[in-house]
Amino acid sequence: LGIAAVQVIFTLFSALLLDRAGRRLLLLLSSSGMSLACLLLGLAFYIPHAHLPFLPASSAPLLAFSGCMAYIVFFSLGMGGIPWIIMSEIIPAHMRSLAGSLVVLCNWSLCFLITQTFASLFAWSSYGTVWLYGSVAAVGVVFIWTCVPETKGRTLEEIEAFFRPNFNP
Repeated sequence: LGIAAVQVIFTLFSALLLDRAGRRLLLLLSSSGMSLACLLLGLAFYIPHAHLPFLPASSAPLLAFSGCMAYIVFFSLGMGGIPWIIMSEIIPAHMRSLAGSLVVLCNWSLCFLITQTFASLFAWSSYGTVWLYGSVAAVGVVFIWTCVPETKGRTLEEIEAFFRPNFNP
């Protein structure tokens, strides 16, 4: 119940910030935070194997909890809901139903793939698996920075014009 409450609170907070901060900034913050949260969580799994003098094994549970909560917070701030909003804004109206269906198919196919491979990856390396997912989130930061336009304050017509080949802002 506590985790769900955190997720609801930060999703609502994201909705309040959406038109002030912008979609792109929240996505960048979200993906960066998710990557750092995975770094923390991976560190929690790594500590018992590494015997680091400056980080005792007794700190692993706190790091694991912090990493999980940070991941939920940052996911809820952006990556949880904003991609669906941007999808509905950047896909032209005449293609929205087909393209939206393909995006949902792709999303759930990748969720299925992650679910099916997680146990095997985790058995191979607990910290390596979490760091792999953190790396994917870091690649997401680069993708958002280079490919995702800011749609805050733009009408659907302005957004559609932005994607036309001959558009010159």
